[in-house]
Amino acid sequence: MNEFTFLEWSCQDVAKWIESLGFSQYKECFTENFISGRKLILVNCSNLPKFGITDFNHMKVICARVRELLGITETPWTRSVADPPRDVRAMYLEHKRPTGARADGLTYREFSDGLRRGEEEALM
Repeated sequence: MNEFTFLEWSCQDVAKWIESLGFSQYKECFTENFISGRKLILVNCSNLPKFGITDFNHMKVICARVRELLGITETPWTRSVADPPRDVRAMYLEHKRPTGARADGLTYREFSDGLRRGEEEALM
């Protein structure tokens, strides 16, 4: 089974997932804002109020579960906000967010190999 199957989720699939977390009151927030599996990378505590979700405790739980689903680690609070480390998986999901042949064809391995080549070139 592909670890990135959530990328294929429709807005309705995401709404069902939100409901399974115990937040059925927010199903419409996700469908009305067209949050598909590809766009889950955009869900964070900064933009949930724009979707109509303002309960801070609910926001924390939803964001934590999104990160868990996507397999993204949190940025350590001990690092400067001006220079946060980048999570490779998060960068990959950001590249997969749009639709189209280029995004659809990009695999995680190709992406991470490209990053490694870029880092090696930067060190030379």
